[in-house]
Amino acid sequence: MTDSRVPLLLNPGPVTLSDTVRKALLRPDLCHREPEFSELQSAIRHKLLQVHKLDQKDWAAVLLTGSGTAAVEAMLSSLVPVTGRVLIVANGVYGERMARMAAIHRIDHEICQHDWHAGIDLAAIEQALQQKTCSHIAVVQHETTTGRLNDIAALAALASRYQVELLLDAVSSFAAEEIDFIDWPIAGCAATANKCLHGVPGISFVICQRQALAGAAQRTLYMHLPTYADAQNNGGTPFTQSVQCCYALDAALDEFLAAGGRPARQRLYQQRMQRVRSGLVGLGIEPLLEDAVNSCVLNAFRLPAGLSYATLHDELKQAGFIIYAGQGEFAKTLFRIAVMGELQNTDLERLLDAIKKLLMHD
Repeated sequence: MTDSRVPLLLNPGPVTLSDTVRKALLRPDLCHREPEFSELQSAIRHKLLQVHKLDQKDWAAVLLTGSGTAAVEAMLSSLVPVTGRVLIVANGVYGERMARMAAIHRIDHEICQHDWHAGIDLAAIEQALQQKTCSHIAVVQHETTTGRLNDIAALAALASRYQVELLLDAVSSFAAEEIDFIDWPIAGCAATANKCLHGVPGISFVICQRQALAGAAQRTLYMHLPTYADAQNNGGTPFTQSVQCCYALDAALDEFLAAGGRPARQRLYQQRMQRVRSGLVGLGIEPLLEDAVNSCVLNAFRLPAGLSYATLHDELKQAGFIIYAGQGEFAKTLFRIAVMGELQNTDLERLLDAIKKLLMHD
């Protein structure tokens, strides 16, 4: 049950926690070198593979202390071999962030730049792949800049045709949107605890093909995935992990799996988002993208004429809700709402009612 006195988080992570996950943070203090932590870490890694029903003979869940961005950077800096070259698909802030990572680590790369509101240009991707210089494609599945769910299935088919592997930023989609680890040529998939899994910030992970780990490069000390994988496969950890965040993730995974796993979470988000979209459209507020290309996790909406984001944010915060601004060029024209976390249908009705009252007052 949510407490109406505490603002509910409708931003794209972190999320409002369940009581069970919040209480897990109060479990006893634990040294990360003790066998009890080894058991906890192993249980989490096993459950993460269960999210998409992966065989541990072929896949490894590698845990990191850090945000989703840390997982993405570890994936890029480790899984692109020294002789590799990565084609980075950028149609928002997070695709462009991967390009900056590649440049910082001096990874050979090229960028397929798109307008932020655009879907993936498969013809442009194929033109780049025809040069036969790329070993990997890096792409964001759910680009929260706009709420777009990129067409990874079509991109994966293209990658398979040219024998190129995918590095998937699934930070804002893992555990909600479909990821086909079997048919898509995925070498690595980066994600985090504090979004669709409903854990807390501080723990992220990369689901890796074990073969990809075998051919990995070492460009960093702390974010070298094979170092983590080797230690974790033997019950250890190379560096200090966030124990309390692991407690919370373990509890969140138990709740997730007991509730029906990924398909159930996707249905829940779809129901919530449809209520938000229909309610806002009924108030004259226009979504940025068509429903068919949006993620179920987050949608972007155009600010009504004469209403600034600052006013909307502050009024909704007073009413008990935290929303998110647009980014970059969209900062003055959009707001974003996510439907992750411990929310009730009545919370969404209160949100819509608060927006309606604000519009009527203006």
